[in-house]
Amino acid sequence: MILNGRISVIGLGSPIMTDDSIGLRIAQRIADRQLPDTDVHQEAVGGLDVLPLLRGYSHAVIVDAIQTWQYAPGTVLIFDVGDFESTVGEASAHDVNLATAIRIGRQMDPDSMPRDVKFVAMEIADMQTMSEELTPNVAAQVDSAERAVLHVIDEFRRTNGRMPSA
Repeated sequence: MILNGRISVIGLGSPIMTDDSIGLRIAQRIADRQLPDTDVHQEAVGGLDVLPLLRGYSHAVIVDAIQTWQYAPGTVLIFDVGDFESTVGEASAHDVNLATAIRIGRQMDPDSMPRDVKFVAMEIADMQTMSEELTPNVAAQVDSAERAVLHVIDEFRRTNGRMPSA
């Protein structure tokens, strides 16, 4: 399979679990920009279910909530797939983390997987409370997370020799 030269932005999360919706919200902001070389997906999936959203794209940005308790809520972090190498584990029939799913995808069909995958994650405060509202510290950093995704998209464009247009 030939990669399509396009960028897949994948926002992950649950729209009804407080801060866990941050990936979906940022993806919507990127979709609203209607970037000509970028396809945006908003999904409440994880693990192997992400692979069809990656297949055929040259680059991908996965936007999601993270809860490490090492950073203040609202902190925006950018990771490469390699940053999660230590979390790659044996595949379970029921669930695998994103790093393991990407490794499986690259092993099964390496020619269809993106050359570059980056994660834009925001440290969140609450993913347990059912609510459609973000906590205040997370809500205050939505613009920052959007800028981080646009920065990654611009990096991918430079890799492809295109000028940024975001």
